[in-house]
Amino acid sequence: MDTQNPSVPTHAHIRVATKKHPNRRNPHGGLLHDNTRHTTRFTVIGNHLAQHPELSLLAIGLSVHIQSLPAGSRIDIKSLAARFPEGTTHIAAALRELEAHGYLRRTRERVPDGRIITRTTSCNQPGRSRTDTPVPGPGEADEAARRQTSPRGTRPACPAPALLQQATDLLSRLRREDPRLLLSTSDTAHLTPGVAAWLERDVTPAAVRHALTTDLPPERLHRPAALLAHRLTAQLPPPPPFGARQAPPPPTRHPLQTCDGCDRAFHAPEPGHCRDCRAGRTELLEAA
Repeated sequence: MDTQNPSVPTHAHIRVATKKHPNRRNPHGGLLHDNTRHTTRFTVIGNHLAQHPELSLLAIGLSVHIQSLPAGSRIDIKSLAARFPEGTTHIAAALRELEAHGYLRRTRERVPDGRIITRTTSCNQPGRSRTDTPVPGPGEADEAARRQTSPRGTRPACPAPALLQQATDLLSRLRREDPRLLLSTSDTAHLTPGVAAWLERDVTPAAVRHALTTDLPPERLHRPAALLAHRLTAQLPPPPPFGARQAPPPPTRHPLQTCDGCDRAFHAPEPGHCRDCRAGRTELLEAA
């Protein structure tokens, strides 16, 4: 007669093979991944893009597509609209989203024939530079920035609070003329006395803006505050003679925009279509 082995667990205590984690909540709900490791034809995308809290789904998908393309590919609005069904208006808006969050850089360059074209650079991780730069010691960075952004010897004789506030407001609005002229709080504070010195000499705010934003170089501005400081110092006008009439302000110069239809650079107060694209759309509507 066989004897029972007391060390063998009873059937009530045997774990069912198909339920390895009986205490897991909702075992059949939620996302599951069936992943296979890629060895060719793949693109690494950061979660900062794929799970971006502010970008639209179209902008995220468009950035993924752009990052997967080889260098030299055409990613102008017309080419993207021919590839995808969303149309030029939605694609242009998505490109502006990516540009605002640093995933795209679009710079205007003047080519030998005189035309202004748009160069587009895709950034897979905004804010990271490809080149290593030496780290300045304590206080060296602030002192270097102060030397570069302070207009030397350009200060108002009577720095009234209202005058300084007007100069500060003028500097904060320069980015409307050119997005590259976005200044930090520190740069604005160092440049304010120089602008106030111009205003104190009966130069209108429009004339100051014109002097600071006209004929800027087409390439990227690495130190816009230093460029403005140089112009405030080098172009400081002399004090007007007593009783002289003030010259009329120059005409308003709108910032450069990128056409939503052909990617051409043109001056306008807000994004949209250039003159040729507007004319073409009008002809199509009249023909219809």
